[in-house]
Amino acid sequence: MTLLETNENQSKIQGNRRKSGYLNPKSKFADVVMFFGVIYFMIPLIWIVVASTKTKNDLFQTFSLGFGHSNSFFSNIAATFRQDNGAFGHWLFNTLFYAVTAAFLSTVTATMAGYSLAHFKYRGSRLVESLILGMVMVPGTALVMPLYLLFAKIHLVNTIWSVILPSVLNPFGAFLMRVYITNSVPEEMLQAARIDRASEFKIFFRIVLPILKPALLTVFLFSLVASWNNYFLPLVMLSSEKLYPLAVGLNTWFGQASQYTADQTLYNCVIDGALIAIVPLIISFIFLQKYWRGGLTAGAVK
Repeated sequence: MTLLETNENQSKIQGNRRKSGYLNPKSKFADVVMFFGVIYFMIPLIWIVVASTKTKNDLFQTFSLGFGHSNSFFSNIAATFRQDNGAFGHWLFNTLFYAVTAAFLSTVTATMAGYSLAHFKYRGSRLVESLILGMVMVPGTALVMPLYLLFAKIHLVNTIWSVILPSVLNPFGAFLMRVYITNSVPEEMLQAARIDRASEFKIFFRIVLPILKPALLTVFLFSLVASWNNYFLPLVMLSSEKLYPLAVGLNTWFGQASQYTADQTLYNCVIDGALIAIVPLIISFIFLQKYWRGGLTAGAVK
């Protein structure tokens, strides 16, 4: 069959699908709804990009989604890093440290828990899995005050560990890893390795982990985003501004800017700081999106 005949056959198939209602009005309606949904969620991003280029006067005197009379983007960025003796740089480093450390430890614990639930059957394993599913339903903010009282007893309040340790436990990541491992790591492979006298640690690190690369990156990304955007936990746990993450630090600036006698240039610092804060997450998703999609779908169907 020639290439021309193949193209003609494909054109006929597409024409038959259109005639038979394959592209029905419901699918077109769904596309329209999705289009407006994307526009709706893009508006805040467009606003923050436009507002980051405005001067203090243009920020309040010009149209929200329109550019100002002059481009002050780079001067605003410089002012953001100079404000309060470079506090923004400290907050940015703290956020990066908290998020990467918590995401790494969370991925490790979720992977080991998911592997245990998927391939080790012991008394009470079903109960443990049910408890993990129940923990997914509990909002993290409901645990902040009990965690504060617990950490106060062991003198960990106002330390980096009061932010990192609560984020290590990831019930959703453990459940996701269990599903992925169950469908991607056959029991026969593990039994063959045990017959060859491989230890459980060697099986886990040499055989299982290379298969789990998409799922590992998926759990890591979810944990990274959750830790990066964490606000209420560090707000309660931390009292020193030097330990603040970006979410708490920028909210402090916003509170100061909202005061009547405050310097209104803080609004520009908050806006440009918020724009800088989302750039690392966007870059992470752009470069790791193929692994992220693979981790979400590869273990879904046998």
